[in-house]
Amino acid sequence: MTGIETEFTPLMSFAGGVLIGLSAVLLMFFQGRIMGATGILSGLITGGVPGDKSWRAAVVVGMIAGPLVVLALTGQMPAVDVPISLPMIVIGGFIVGIGVTFGSGCTSGHGVCGLARLSPRSFVATLTFMAVAILTVYVIRHVIGA
Repeated sequence: MTGIETEFTPLMSFAGGVLIGLSAVLLMFFQGRIMGATGILSGLITGGVPGDKSWRAAVVVGMIAGPLVVLALTGQMPAVDVPISLPMIVIGGFIVGIGVTFGSGCTSGHGVCGLARLSPRSFVATLTFMAVAILTVYVIRHVIGA
C-alpha cells in the first residue's frame, strides 16, 4: 500500500501562520471585524453593510493574489498537489459549506479569531473541525485505502 505523505515545511508553515495572524489583527484593528474567510466572501456576494464591499473585496483579492506574490518572490508558483479527483473536491466543498452554515463560521473565523477571543463557541467548533478532519484522514487513508 502506498501512503500519501505530506511534506514537512515548518518555516513556510510558520510564516503562513504569522501572516494569517497579522492579517486577522490588522482587520480587527482597522475595521473592527473578524477575519472569517467565509463571512468575508458571503458579505461580498450578498452585500452586507453599506460601504463594506471595498475591504471585503481587498481581502478576497489578496487571498487570490497570494500565489502571484510567491511567484514574484521565488520565480515559481507554489506547488499544489491534490491527490483526489475533482468530483471529490466538489463533494468536500459542499460538505464544508454545510458545516460552515451550521457551525456559524469557518476555520479562520473560529480557529484563528474565535480562539484568540477565548470564545467558548469557537473552542467547541474548532475541536469539532479538528476531530472530523482527523477522523476523515484516518478513514480515507487507512480504512478505504485511498
